[in-house]
Amino acid sequence: MKNKVRNPVVHFEVLGRDASALRKFYSEAFGWQLGPADDSPLEYSMVHQKEQGSGIDGGIGKAPQGPGHVTFYVGVDNAQAALDKVERLGGKTIQPPVQVPGGVTFALFADPEGHVVGLVKERE
Repeated sequence: MKNKVRNPVVHFEVLGRDASALRKFYSEAFGWQLGPADDSPLEYSMVHQKEQGSGIDGGIGKAPQGPGHVTFYVGVDNAQAALDKVERLGGKTIQPPVQVPGGVTFALFADPEGHVVGLVKERE
């Protein structure tokens, strides 16, 4: 019997200065199949690992500011309730919940040492 994780890591992002170079690097280094870059300032491309049978989906794009970062996203049932709990435990809300039209709800928090982690509620 499989042990189901209550709040699994469900998405990752790699954002940096040169989205095109990052897409090329990860595609060649790991054989990841990336979708086309979108028309947003992030030049965001989806990485679809689940379709290939294992792993989690993610995205690679351009950081809106600074050198970039890597973020993982934890699946939750309620982003605001998860942020409330995080804050009770010493974390800090970085981005309150945002509903993507026709898509997921996401939020960001910093843990007690300042590491930024995402939360995501899949659309129903």
